[in-house]
This record gives sequence, structure tokens and C-alpha cells, in this order.
Amino acid sequence: MQNITVVVGHRADEIRKQLKDCEISFALNADPDSEMSVSIARGVEQVDEQAKAIVIALVDHPAIAPAVIRLLIDEWRNGHGKLFQPEYEGRGGHPVLIDLAYRDELLSLDPQLGLRAFFDRHRAERRRLPVNSPYVARDMDTWEDYRQLHEQVFGALPECV
Repeated sequence: MQNITVVVGHRADEIRKQLKDCEISFALNADPDSEMSVSIARGVEQVDEQAKAIVIALVDHPAIAPAVIRLLIDEWRNGHGKLFQPEYEGRGGHPVLIDLAYRDELLSLDPQLGLRAFFDRHRAERRRLPVNSPYVARDMDTWEDYRQLHEQVFGALPECV
């Protein structure tokens, strides 16, 4: 994987400072309260025109194993499709890999419908890949979600909470 772009909004300066030593670029979503599709468009705008595919990984899915990302990339590189989504026990999840043949669509996603509608429109092209990780279908939206996830992944509650 090359050219990582982090889309920032809330606490953008703090995030940039924490990641200053990483070889990544940033895209700014000036309206961080907007729908996820706006952040996706800001990220896609930063992607080099020569890029062939993107992996969209969400901040509220922090426990994704590298093997899941490798599987998505390997399936794409082996020519097995253009849209990939991991699934755990039949539930679709994240991250997703999207061939940039769909760049224009990603730049103009309907904010109210987002990525789910995109995948629904392309149901025939989407490949769902079974993985042995419940974390692809588990997001975290609250501190309690974070505490539970941290305890499940690391066997202990986080020190800071």
C-alpha cells in the first residue's frame, strides 16, 4: 500500500501534530459534521491520478488486522474484481477496496445515501470476502464502545479511560 491520506476534520491540528513523523498526506473536511461521503470525496481528491485503487478505512473501525487489508489488495491485484468488502458471519464491513475506475462516482456520492448506496448500485460487481475477524463489522461510536473493544483486543481496559 502506498500514499496514505488521512481525512481530518475535528481536532485536525492535533491529529496532524501526532502524525507529523509519518509519511502520509492529509485532506481536510472543512465540515466535519457532514456525512461520511464528504470525507470520502475529500480523500479521493488527494489521490494521485495514476493510482488504480483505494482502500477506505474508517477511524471507528480501529481493530482491523493487516491480513484483512492484504486480502482485499491481493484479490484486486489478481483481477478478481473492482469492488471488495470484507464480511464476518454474513455482515459486510470495513475497510473496503474500490478500483478507481469509480473515481468520478466517489467524488459525487450523494451525502444522504453515501457508500452504502454506491455498493447497492454496484451489487453485481461487489465481491464480499469472508474473513475471520469480527472487527470488520464492528464500529465504535462511544467511549464505552472504545473501552469494550480495547478490553476485547488487548485483554485490559485502556489506561487513559
